[in-house]
Amino acid sequence: LLKAHIFFFLGCYREGETDNCNQLWKTLCNNNLFNARSTDIKLDCMKEETLNIMVSETLCLTPRLTRSLSSIIYRKTKGNPLFVSRLMLSLSKEGILRPSFGRRRWEWDIQKIQCQKLPDDVAKFLTNCIEALSEDVKSSLKVLSCFG
Repeated sequence: LLKAHIFFFLGCYREGETDNCNQLWKTLCNNNLFNARSTDIKLDCMKEETLNIMVSETLCLTPRLTRSLSSIIYRKTKGNPLFVSRLMLSLSKEGILRPSFGRRRWEWDIQKIQCQKLPDDVAKFLTNCIEALSEDVKSSLKVLSCFG
């Protein structure tokens, strides 16, 4: 009876920021070594209309109602999918994007969103989000990162 060995690896990198000197990158590129299949998925930045549809579906509102919100999100994120999702989570955590139980829909404060200071770089934005966590949570993340 043959045992199947399954290894799942999910990686993320920015185009142009990997080179042949990186040992992990060389190993992953040489998947014949492991007789493994790999799939590269390229995420391009979304167009403004696509982002509006995503925001609309996420908030269960019509695209007409989310256009003002998605327009601001697009300007701040340039349509980067990772940046968009992290920004929406951040706005929700800060209460700027919030459910209104009285109106039975999501609502947001356009002025506060426009005034949000965001770094131009997604990595810096994520770093800021991690730095805002409590010391206990950051300590736990350090330990858990060792497990993959």
